[in-house]
Amino acid sequence: MQSKRLTLFIFLGMILGIAAGYSVHTYFPESSVDFADNVSLLATIFLRLIKMIIAPLVFSTLVVGIAKMGDIGTVGRVGIKTLGWFIFASLISLTLGLLMVNLFEPGKAMQLALPAADATSGISAGSITLKDFIAHTIPTSIVDAMARNEILQIVIFSLFFGTGAAAMGHHGKPLVDVVEIVSHVMLKVTGYVMMFAPLAVFGALAGTVAKNGLEIIGVYGVFMGEFYLSIAVLWGVLLLLGSLFLGHRVLRLLRMVREPLLLAFSTASSEAAYPKTLEQLERFGCSNKIASFVLPMGYSFNLDGSMMYCTFATLFIAQAYGIELSMGQQLMMLLILMLTSKGMAGVPRASLVVIAATLSQFNIPEAGLLLLLGIDHFLDMGRSATNVVGNSVATAVVSKWEGELQHGGHG
Repeated sequence: MQSKRLTLFIFLGMILGIAAGYSVHTYFPESSVDFADNVSLLATIFLRLIKMIIAPLVFSTLVVGIAKMGDIGTVGRVGIKTLGWFIFASLISLTLGLLMVNLFEPGKAMQLALPAADATSGISAGSITLKDFIAHTIPTSIVDAMARNEILQIVIFSLFFGTGAAAMGHHGKPLVDVVEIVSHVMLKVTGYVMMFAPLAVFGALAGTVAKNGLEIIGVYGVFMGEFYLSIAVLWGVLLLLGSLFLGHRVLRLLRMVREPLLLAFSTASSEAAYPKTLEQLERFGCSNKIASFVLPMGYSFNLDGSMMYCTFATLFIAQAYGIELSMGQQLMMLLILMLTSKGMAGVPRASLVVIAATLSQFNIPEAGLLLLLGIDHFLDMGRSATNVVGNSVATAVVSKWEGELQHGGHG
């Protein structure tokens, strides 16, 4: 009941936010920037609170989950199944983005005024090398990783810590019990933080609409419509794949994660939805040990919406500048994005950084990013919600493979 009320309040926050932002942009244009900066603080506070709880939540739930799995063989088996699904889902997302952008050709259809090829987008394009990826993956200090909210590094440390605790047998049990209490406390804290979500949603949308207005959606309507249609197709494919293993329960899964979905969509942040997604997956019937293992890994390796956007946006910019890429070059781009996108987790506006790096490798003007910066927030809403869908389906499927999927509560 409480969950339904929160969903309703988040939805109300979205509507009121758009209305307030539009009113300020239309009737008080001279104060729209100040209003946007001030009202956006609501979203900033909420996202900082979410970041505050993610590190201890991921650590405590993952350590307990691994310790309960019992042995390193089980952890390895679940890890291989999880990564296998992630790689498959990543390829589907990237390929679908490639197919849809070639089908619609939005860059050719829109006839936009192009920024000068030497204009700067302000996005650092530094390509993600193997060295960067390893540095981003393996922590030198768990305290440092937690301070910077490096989810992947926290996952690596938790894997070692949980496996070590399991290997201690009954000697390690008191420590695992303490960590389990910490995980319950963090879930309680999550409940308190979530009460602030409707205000955050109001602030995020009011700020964006006040600054940019809704006119920008009119200018980019074709591009946004085609991108969201592509996102809808990706949802359909992911749910269809999920139904091969979960049957009709996949629709119930979608119903149960509607609240974290709405939260990710309205705040344009997948991270904001993490605690609630974990809670709802357990209510759906995924075992705690599988959910707390697969979900944080998904946030590092399985950002389906972000990956689809990378191929879609990169080729859109190439089309806008009239640059033809051969099928071989497009496949090469797909493989490069397959690798570079795995370093996305924890990087602010990560999709844009990865796109900037890809553009430079194919001699496409990086200034093309300027075409997307104005609407990036609206596109990020769809990407973030899709990341939640992809990770929810992945967690449920791995739980099913492991025989750890109960019938759970009702959506």
